Amino acid sequence: MTVGPPAREVPSSDEGGGWRSWGVTAIFLVPAAVFLIVWIVYPTVYTIIRSFFGRDGFNNFVGIDNFKAIFTTSVLTTAIKNNAIWLGVVPALVTAIGLIFAVLTERIRWSVAFKTAVFMPMAISLFATGVIWRLMDQKDPNKGTLNAVIGVVHDAFSPPGPLSNAAPSTPSIVGSPQTGLVLKTPIAPGKVVRLGLTAIPPEDVPSGAKQAVQPPPKPGEIDGVVWRDFKPGGGVPGKVEKGELALPNVTVNLRDSSGKTVQSATTDDKGDFAFKDVKGSGYKVAIGADTFRQPFAGVDWLGSQLITPSIIIAYIWVWAGFAMVVIAAGLAAIPRETLEAARTDGGSEWQVFRRVTVPLLAPVLSVVFITMLINVLKVFDIVLSVAPGSTQTDANVIALAMWRTSFGGVNDFGLGSAIAVFLFVLVIPVLALNVRRFRREV
Repeated sequence: MTVGPPAREVPSSDEGGGWRSWGVTAIFLVPAAVFLIVWIVYPTVYTIIRSFFGRDGFNNFVGIDNFKAIFTTSVLTTAIKNNAIWLGVVPALVTAIGLIFAVLTERIRWSVAFKTAVFMPMAISLFATGVIWRLMDQKDPNKGTLNAVIGVVHDAFSPPGPLSNAAPSTPSIVGSPQTGLVLKTPIAPGKVVRLGLTAIPPEDVPSGAKQAVQPPPKPGEIDGVVWRDFKPGGGVPGKVEKGELALPNVTVNLRDSSGKTVQSATTDDKGDFAFKDVKGSGYKVAIGADTFRQPFAGVDWLGSQLITPSIIIAYIWVWAGFAMVVIAAGLAAIPRETLEAARTDGGSEWQVFRRVTVPLLAPVLSVVFITMLINVLKVFDIVLSVAPGSTQTDANVIALAMWRTSFGGVNDFGLGSAIAVFLFVLVIPVLALNVRRFRREV
């Protein structure tokens, strides 16, 4: 057996190492502390103090009047209401959509391409996203992507008429484009009807229109012509003349004495139409209202009624990829043996998902949900870029209201500081919840 040398005592901190360790610690902490004080502590304290003063600065102490204005000014109450809508809708929707996408990516072969497409909006800023969706939400279907898609479906089931508007060229025709234009004089078989229309711009004349031709009368038929009753240089109203164009594809109805439509016809490229095998008399000829059916004008996504839902859709489009990636990482960490055991015990896919997968993903889902709560409370740039100036007040949120009050022309830094403090107070409970979750996990 050998005896080792006696253990040496650990030198005390006073023997040379203590001050050195404190110095190293200070070298690393002091710069961070300086930045923390300059960029966080000082602005926070200054903003809180400034919120108790008016527009004129520290010479005008107003107490809590600025905080009262937050809840009594219509613009600011609209911002609070909109933020409440954001809080109630966006975090839950983003989490749910991210969960669905994460589960789907495990079931499809092209999951990498799907994840790339969904996550790609995260690569651009929210302001750029707002610009993109501002263009997509344009009301004109020829400019806005969303309305162009909706217009294709709309026109497939309800195609626009060949004319957008017109007016009778003679007093013998009454009515309006919205209700249909009707010839006042009853007509009998063997007669020819002339339905002249005016107030039609040249660009609205259907393509393929030819010189209008009045058809000859035929026994047992009611024939007629629909044309643009306008001759350059003058003409006779109600008379088909050279140089006047026919109106093709116009729907013409034959109505009996009770007003019921018994036959319908469509004009050809010469403007002619015919109702065959007509018996009796007392009929009236009318141009149907569907001839003047307006094309799809577009949904006003950027209007006051839909501006907030439009911005929320754009915001979810960006953050769904983030939620999908985080939840997919948590889903990959779930033991497959647990899922297989649940299926072996007779659980359906829906039961396994609801009773096993979702509870195991609860910590990850809470991360996504709390992150979205914080992001939604401070949402700003996408609202500013999507909402036009005319509806920005309707889409207002707290962070945007703070910026507009302080720097958007109002220049009321007292009220703007109060709004910032109010937003800070709203964020504190969410931050406390997040810190508590971190401690619980540790």
